[in-house]
Amino acid sequence: MQKSQRLRPFTLFISILVPLSIGGLASVLSNEMMKQYHFFNKPPLSPPGWLFPIAWTILYITMGIASYYIVVSTAPKSEKLTAIALYIAQLALNFYWPILFFNYSLFLPAFFVLLAMLIITVICTWKFFRLSRTAGLLMIPYIVWTVFAAYLNLSVYILSITPAVALR
Repeated sequence: MQKSQRLRPFTLFISILVPLSIGGLASVLSNEMMKQYHFFNKPPLSPPGWLFPIAWTILYITMGIASYYIVVSTAPKSEKLTAIALYIAQLALNFYWPILFFNYSLFLPAFFVLLAMLIITVICTWKFFRLSRTAGLLMIPYIVWTVFAAYLNLSVYILSITPAVALR
């Protein structure tokens, strides 16, 4: 956002509300199964379950602020629409991932959803950077966390099949 631009509180509020709502709905839909997290065979570096809602809330807020910077940017409308379309696409995958992972224990398909989400998020972040350096920077923690989530997801999958493989 250029210094000459004025803060648009309602737009900022909506920009933050969108990812928080999508994440919140996914959490509500998978909450009972998320409680099973402590029973999973987990890899080294696995954080405690209580950390996830805190981390995701912070990430959703920073993503929302990043999207605000894109919406209010002076970039051409077509470039803003492309960046926001990528943002919405990664949010959609972000919504489906916990449902696949926690509700259905589809660890490998969830991992591929997470990889698709990561790829789209990297492209989205690159587009955000081109339109607003601040927006791009705000997306970097999300990329880092998504890479970490992919490590956890793949590890849970491998650990879940290891006993079955060992019995053969």
